[in-house]
Amino acid sequence: MYFIYGTSYMLNVSAEEPGVGAGVLLRAIEPLEGINLMKRLRETDKLRDLARGPGRLAAALQIDRRLDGVDLCANGPLWLGTAVRETAHIRTTVRIGITREVGRRLRFFEAGNPFVSGPHKEIRSR
Repeated sequence: MYFIYGTSYMLNVSAEEPGVGAGVLLRAIEPLEGINLMKRLRETDKLRDLARGPGRLAAALQIDRRLDGVDLCANGPLWLGTAVRETAHIRTTVRIGITREVGRRLRFFEAGNPFVSGPHKEIRSR
């Protein structure tokens, strides 16, 4: 968990041993359940915008500093689960909002999913 721009929390999943800088920023989810609660938390009825973008995702799921360091592989208030439906093809593009190593294709998303965050023109063209 980290707070960015003084306005939003971000959910970053550490993926290495302690002390090694590696992780994944979760940029979006497709809301499948808990939608009415997410709408209240985000103060919007736009389903597509409930959790599209890392700050919106955190707000929709009530993610804040209290969840910093939570083990996402254990039972608890936040965890990573298995897919509840089959996913489409996974595509890659360059990352968003960075200035170093801009050509590395380290952004992964489900092709054609309208809940993916970022520039959709690029997502459709790859």
